[in-house]
Amino acid sequence: MIYVIVALKSEAQAFVDKYKLPPTKENKNISITVSGMGIQNMFEATCEVVNKMKKGDSILNVGICGASKNYKIGQLLNAKDIVLTCVDSAQYTDHYDVVDMESSGFKRATLDLDKCYIFKIVSDHFDPKSVTKDKAKQLIFNKIDEIMENVL
Repeated sequence: MIYVIVALKSEAQAFVDKYKLPPTKENKNISITVSGMGIQNMFEATCEVVNKMKKGDSILNVGICGASKNYKIGQLLNAKDIVLTCVDSAQYTDHYDVVDMESSGFKRATLDLDKCYIFKIVSDHFDPKSVTKDKAKQLIFNKIDEIMENVL
């Protein structure tokens, strides 16, 4: 089973649409969980999922992120390849290279797991108000195949 944890309903909807998932957001291969925004929400949701996992399962945190202009809007970032700063509020200045609001909660809950991944898609250049629900969904949808290639 592949467990995908996202912060936003619009991010989840990308997976629901891609895999034609039922209202439970789950089939025999993939399960989607919406944590809500923030480090603590992600930590708690991830802990619940980790408790359900079996040997061989994978867990992913997928979501949008803000980034400097060194990154293109829509660019897929694998957290193992970048420095990802987790912050507790939307960022409007480029003090950081790449920021999100959930990754450290996910990391803390998955410390002892081998098959855990964090993928972020650049949604804005520190202009979070420019990101709509539809844009977030489309950005995620466009990268699902590439994300899954990195996991399988």
